[in-house]
Amino acid sequence: MKIFAKEDPKVIFDIGACDGIDSVRYSRLFNDSTVYSFEPLLHNHHQCLENFAKYSNGKIKPYQLALSDKNGFSTFFVSSGNPDGVNTAEWDFGNKSSSLYPPDPAYKKNEWLAFNEQIEVKTQTIASFCKEHAIGKIDFIHLDVQGAELDVLKGAGAFLNNVSGIWLEVENVSMYKGQPLKKDIEIFMKKANFFKAKDLAFDDYGDQLYLNASLYSRFSWFVIKNITISRLIHFYTAIIPKKLRRILHLKKRLRAA
Repeated sequence: MKIFAKEDPKVIFDIGACDGIDSVRYSRLFNDSTVYSFEPLLHNHHQCLENFAKYSNGKIKPYQLALSDKNGFSTFFVSSGNPDGVNTAEWDFGNKSSSLYPPDPAYKKNEWLAFNEQIEVKTQTIASFCKEHAIGKIDFIHLDVQGAELDVLKGAGAFLNNVSGIWLEVENVSMYKGQPLKKDIEIFMKKANFFKAKDLAFDDYGDQLYLNASLYSRFSWFVIKNITISRLIHFYTAIIPKKLRRILHLKKRLRAA
């Protein structure tokens, strides 16, 4: 809400939508936007369709598709399982960790999580998808694809210049074999002319917010983030007049001297 006015974002991508709840949130929050929702797992895709039918404003476009760095088909490692004592009818933890990368057996913190199934899913790049659907700009991307985030970003190619903001998950440790880590994302985003506006990746994994430096300067983001409208009004009605009075007073003293 600090980045966009409610009427501003017109195109939002929710990549790795899972059950589609984030797509619903964005669609209801920004009523003028079209949300493109991507989820390759069939069961989750059906959940998306059910939630969109119940809760959305009708401007969400669902695709059973994995965005990646190539067009074609790839192996998808399907997650399942639940922690002890969790009611799966209320919250299915197991369906939220499927990835284009295989699980790393060295990571032991989620031993309840199983990857017993591998399927083939269709993949497409952001650049190819946007060309196919005549999309010239993406205002905001929500990206959560369990270790494959950098592949999705690379698949945008030069089109990444036409993306305003990206919220994505990063990992500090290898949860999936061969996956890029937080430092790899940060190096790539810096080269792509994005700056890190927020970092919540303090544990094994977390989220980061990046803004396109050609559209937002670090100073403008600081202003957006920290200065409220009331402060701006105070600045213009109080601070500037005081400075002007000091300048006029100084000029008067100089003339007298």
